[in-house]
Amino acid sequence: MELTFSAKAKKIDDGMRVETTTRDFTLLIDEPPALGGTDTGMTPVEAVICALGACQTIVAFAFAEAQGIDLRGFHVTVDADLNTDGFFGKDPNVRNGFTEVRYEMHFEGPHSQEEFEKFAAYIEAHCPVGDIIANPTPIIRTGVVVHN
Repeated sequence: MELTFSAKAKKIDDGMRVETTTRDFTLLIDEPPALGGTDTGMTPVEAVICALGACQTIVAFAFAEAQGIDLRGFHVTVDADLNTDGFFGKDPNVRNGFTEVRYEMHFEGPHSQEEFEKFAAYIEAHCPVGDIIANPTPIIRTGVVVHN
């Protein structure tokens, strides 16, 4: 079954504040003052790494029982490196996106290191956000609409 997810992003008021919506949910995205923002929300790249950690957490709890795992607790820490020289046009050889994303999974439960390592691999293999980050996904502009 193929699903289509939709979102809208719209600049609001001062600085770099962007209101993003999907279904009945709203997330405020912003930048720190050094980048022209008001620091009232996470940055877009912070939202991406939060989405990765959240997706891995959901996969862990959604599939633990079916995988024979008594998961009593789980969290993920995520770090990502981004060289702003690409974004600011200072160096055309530097990409605009992350150069590396690192994460560490923390498990609680009555299983061995080996069992949790195997379950970690399962989580990695089934996390849609991890797949989006790790593999090229076509991004297709479907139009440019001008409102005067």
